[in-house]
Order: sequence, then C-alpha cells, then structure tokens
Amino acid sequence: MKLSVSGRAAAACAVAVVTLVTGGTVAGASPAPRQAAAAPDIPLTGVKAHLTQLQSIATANGGNRAHGRTGYRASLDYVKAKLDAAGYTTTIQQFTASGRTGYNLIADWPGGDTNQVVMAGSHLDSVSSGAGINDNGSGSAAVLETALAVARTQYQPTKHLRFAWWGAEELGLVGSRHYVNSLSSANRARISGYLNFDMIGSPNPGYFVYDDDPAIEKTFKDYFTGIGVPTEIETEGDGRSDHAPFKSAGVPVGGLFTGASRTKTAAQAAKWGGTAGQAFDRCYHSSCDTTANINDTALNRNSDALAYAVWELSQ
Repeated sequence: MKLSVSGRAAAACAVAVVTLVTGGTVAGASPAPRQAAAAPDIPLTGVKAHLTQLQSIATANGGNRAHGRTGYRASLDYVKAKLDAAGYTTTIQQFTASGRTGYNLIADWPGGDTNQVVMAGSHLDSVSSGAGINDNGSGSAAVLETALAVARTQYQPTKHLRFAWWGAEELGLVGSRHYVNSLSSANRARISGYLNFDMIGSPNPGYFVYDDDPAIEKTFKDYFTGIGVPTEIETEGDGRSDHAPFKSAGVPVGGLFTGASRTKTAAQAAKWGGTAGQAFDRCYHSSCDTTANINDTALNRNSDALAYAVWELSQ
C-alpha cells in the first residue's frame, strides 16, 4: 500500500538505525550486528481481495458469517486454504457456544524461538444481521495478508510467529477465551505479545491504539508518527475484543481500532478528516456492513501498521 509519503521509509525514522559493515573483515573483530529486517508494504489490493471473498461467502450463505452458520465455516476454510498453500502449519480448534459448534484457526510460521511467541489475531465471525466486512472482515483480511507477506518474503524472525482467527467473538469472546484457557501456564508464558485487530477500516475512521502493554503501544505509535498520522488511546472497545482473555491471563497485549458506534467529535474530524457528529461506523452490527462500508485509507494504514509491529516485535 503506497502512501503519498512513503509510510515504510518514514516509519523507519522511528526505529534505531542498524550499522552495516561493508568493508573487509578485520582479524579478531566481532561479527557485524544482524541487520533488522524491514516490514514489507502490505498491498491494499490483496487485503481488499480477501474482503471481496468474505462478502461473496456471506452472500452465498444467508447474508452473514456468524458463529454456527455455514458462512462462518466457509470463511474459515477460505483463510485456511490460503495459509496452507503458503506453508503454514494450521490447526482448527473446536468449541461449543450457544448449542452450536465453533472454530478457531491457528497458523504457525515454521521457525523462530517457540519460547518467545508473537501472535497477531482477529475475530472472523460476523453478527447474524450482516456480512461483517468492517466488523471484522477488515482485521481478518489484514492479518491474513500480513501472514502471506511473511511467507512471500520468507521472513525468518528470531521469535516464533503465530496468527489466529477467532470464532464466536460476537457472543462474548468465546473462541479466544477458549484458546487461552486451553493453554498450559507454561505455554501462556511463552507468548511475548498478542496483537489484536478488530474493525480497522471504519468508513468515518479514527486512529486508535490500545494502551495496554507500553512496548506494543509505542511500536504502533512510532509507525503512525512516522507517517504523520496522530493517534488517540482506544477506549470504546476496551475489554470488548479478543485481547481481553490474553490480558487477563497476563499476556502483554496491544492493537488497533478505527471506531464503531461512537460519534466522531469536531476535534477528531479536524485532525483525521471525515464527518463530525457521525458515528465512526454507521453500519456497525447492521446489514449495511458490506464491502461498501470500508475506508481504503484507514485499511491501508492499519494493515501496514500491523505488519510493521509484527516485524518489529519478532526480531
């Protein structure tokens, strides 16, 4: 996703410069420090192609992708097929909620220190009233495209990378809570950070950063500072998305959000654009949450911020 000012180049100013040794080696000298890998630009076209597929799945399955419905399982199968083809080790975790079978999808990228796991996740289910393209096709598609970028670049991080798509979030964080509760205390301790992405393409967007773990928060803020976009602390969804079970278990968490039913203030419209006095997402939990309900600029910036954080925190 290209911005008018290179987001990747600008964001690089916010991180430490790694010295390159280009001359001949000197006997007895220490080896050159490992150069930090830069996150790739995440193509907006790729993220939106996933959203188009999720919309088509919803349309073919009663208009939604809700827990226990055929549209949810078809969405999971779509994401899993992409990851399997890219070389991920995928696992489907099954649970029961409201008398229906639900599923989480976990994808591990081979390699990295499994005692230090960086996770990025999003909920894949919609409400029953609509296709859920912003809530939360947007986060799901961006996490998927970032995972595919890891494979395309054959990124080899120091830490182990794991991506997740949660079921039954709309019923009360059921899938993510089931996953966290299924982990042993030792395996929970191995997760060095969980990054959550829920509604990152709202049509009247704000740029909100979770203020949970300071290091993760700073990583996201550094990215947005680098591209000249001011942020605010996220409060509307605090504790209401899939980071909450991880946080309760003592895992460092962070994430991004562009707003739901709250109203954008005049001050927010002045710094971000958009319409004051209107909800960040007027189609929140409604039938109009379709592919027409996405702000491309917000989706673009947040997808790149997602990748930036994955790369920075896993090196």
